Amino acid sequence: MAIPRDYDDNPDRYRRGMTASPGAPDLYAVLAAELPEGGAVLDVGCAEGVLSRAVTAGGPRPRLLVGLDRSATMLRAHPGPAVRACATALPFADGAFDVVVAANSFCHLADPRPALREARRVLAEGGLFLAATIAHSDSPELAPVWRAPRTAFDAEDAPGLVRTVFDRVEVRTWDAPMVHLPDPPAVRDYLVARLMPPAEAEISARWVEVPMTVTKRGALILAR
Repeated sequence: MAIPRDYDDNPDRYRRGMTASPGAPDLYAVLAAELPEGGAVLDVGCAEGVLSRAVTAGGPRPRLLVGLDRSATMLRAHPGPAVRACATALPFADGAFDVVVAANSFCHLADPRPALREARRVLAEGGLFLAATIAHSDSPELAPVWRAPRTAFDAEDAPGLVRTVFDRVEVRTWDAPMVHLPDPPAVRDYLVARLMPPAEAEISARWVEVPMTVTKRGALILAR
């Protein structure tokens, strides 16, 4: 399945997700640290520019970081430069970028392979494709009330798909207690961010014991 896109008609869900787990390790800081100094970077599925802000906060500084997203609502809050377009039809020339980043974005696609081919097309020789995605077994502590929906780009399957397009693939997995949810409102927001309807999330949050620490599972994929 593809995760539904509701970033235009329900941006609050995304924003809740970005604030539901304060103090958790910052995925975008990890991604920013992988970017080469002085390179040109394309951020596919950039949303409101969290990677751009992570780069500004410290670490290597690309000479250019371009965001790309289908959501006009998300792009209005992006610090720029940014382009509204689809991951399967990138409006850029062959070899235009040194790095293409796809952070939790290809899970929105029913078939990620066209987007992977487009990412490779716009990469310069020796360029880096950098993707992050969660595992289907993510957040097991919440299994009584929630399970991650299967997508075509889960951490379990994504490396194999990337290997059909890229020659050299490195996979770094994570599986550790990373997110602290202190009370039912925090659990509710965490569930809403994961596509549970708010009314259902409100009820489900009362069924789990808090405070709780949630195990995050997923993968960082680096391909050339």
